[in-house]
Amino acid sequence: MPLLDLRGIEFAFPGQPPILRGADLVLEPGERLCLTGHNGAGKSTLLRIMVGLLRPTAGRVLAFGSERAAEADFHEVRRRAGLVFQDPDDQLFCPTVAEDVAFGPLNLGASRNEAMAIVDRVLRGLELIHLRDRITHKLSGGEKRLVTLATVLAMEPDVLLLDEPTNALDERNEARLTELLLSLPQAMVIVSHDPHFRRRLGTRSLRLQDGRLAPPEPGCRHAVAP
Repeated sequence: MPLLDLRGIEFAFPGQPPILRGADLVLEPGERLCLTGHNGAGKSTLLRIMVGLLRPTAGRVLAFGSERAAEADFHEVRRRAGLVFQDPDDQLFCPTVAEDVAFGPLNLGASRNEAMAIVDRVLRGLELIHLRDRITHKLSGGEKRLVTLATVLAMEPDVLLLDEPTNALDERNEARLTELLLSLPQAMVIVSHDPHFRRRLGTRSLRLQDGRLAPPEPGCRHAVAP
C-alpha cells in the first residue's frame, strides 16, 4: 500500500493562475523521492497539501490507506508525516532547543520525563546534544536546520517531507545531513535544487513542470543505499 497517493491535484492561490494542474504522486515504503522544478513551480505547495496545510481545489489526497479531505482527517497525517520547512524560523518557536524538540512528544501525550528522554535520544543521534540548552534564535542557520529535523524525528514519523533541507548548510553539515538521512528507515519526499544531493540521496526523481509531475529525469534514478 502506498504511504501517500495524490491524484489529479489542482491548486491556485486566490486571484492567481493555477500552480498545480493535475499533479499525481505516489510514495511507496522505503522510497526517497526527489522533487525538482523551477522556483514557483509548486513544490512546497505540494508538500503542504500532503499534510493538509493547504487544500487542493480539485483532486484527491490519500495518506496511509485513507482518503483525507477534512481538517480532522489530517491530524493523523501530521503525526505520521513530518514536514521540515524550507525556513527553520517558520518551525522553531520555543525559547530553547530542548523545548522545541520536546514540543511534539508532549502534544502527543508524553510525560515531561518521557519527552526529555526523547530529546536526549534524538539530539545524541544527530550529534547535537551540545545544543540542548541553547537559545534557539541564537543558533546559526545550519544549526537551526539540523534542529528542525530533530523536532520532526522526535515525533517518530513514518514519512519525512523535506523542503530544501540543504539550505544554509556548509559542506561539512551537508555531508552530515546526507549520511544521517541515508541511515534513516523512513520514506521521504525531498524538494531540492541541489543535483549532487539528489543523486546521493534519491531513489527516484520527478520534475514538477506546468503544474504536473513528469517522469523521472534521465540519470536521477538510483538504487536505495544499504
